[in-house]
Amino acid sequence: MDFLFKSWTSLGKTILTAALIYPLLIVVLRAGGKRTLSKMNAFDFIVTVAIGSLLASTVLSTASLAEGVGAIAALVVLQTLITWLSIRSDRFEKLIKSQPTLIFHDGQYIERAMRDQRVTREEIRNAIRTSSSASVEDTAAVVLESDGSFSVLSKVKDGKAEALAGVDGAEGRWDIDPVQGPFTNPEPGVS
Repeated sequence: MDFLFKSWTSLGKTILTAALIYPLLIVVLRAGGKRTLSKMNAFDFIVTVAIGSLLASTVLSTASLAEGVGAIAALVVLQTLITWLSIRSDRFEKLIKSQPTLIFHDGQYIERAMRDQRVTREEIRNAIRTSSSASVEDTAAVVLESDGSFSVLSKVKDGKAEALAGVDGAEGRWDIDPVQGPFTNPEPGVS
C-alpha cells in the first residue's frame, strides 16, 4: 500500500513544497518575459518541458526547493540569453529557429515542401477553413510557421507580399522587398 500513501509527513512536505514553489515559479516566469509563455518554436518547447520536469522533481522531493528554483531560474535566464543572441545575430537565429515554409501557393499544394515538413493536404485545408475561407482556389498562400502554426493569406494585392519575406519557398513567387536577415529582421543582425 506504499504506492497509495507513504506518510502524513511525506504528503505534508509535498503540499508545502508545491505551495512554496508555485509563487516562485510565477516570479521566475514573469521575469523571463512574455516569450517564456508564448507560442513556441522547438527550442522554447524544450525549455518548457524541462521546466515542467524540474517542477515535478522539486514538488515530489527528488530535488530540494532551492535546487528546483535555481534550476528553473537558470533555464529561464538561458532562454532569455539565447533569445537576446538570436535577435542580434542572424547566424545564431538561423541555428536556433527553423525558417517558415511556404506549403501552398495560389490554389496549388507544394508537394515537396509538404513532404519535407510532414504536412498533409487535410492539415492545409483545415488551416484554410480555420481562417474563415471556404475556397482553396481563393487562398494565395499557406505558410507553416516556425512554431508549427499555419498562416493563411487570402489575397495578395498588386503582386506584393512583403509579409512573406524570409519564408522558404516564397522567393520568386511575389514581389517580396526588402529582405533583411535570415528571417528578415527589421534591422539586420551581426552575421
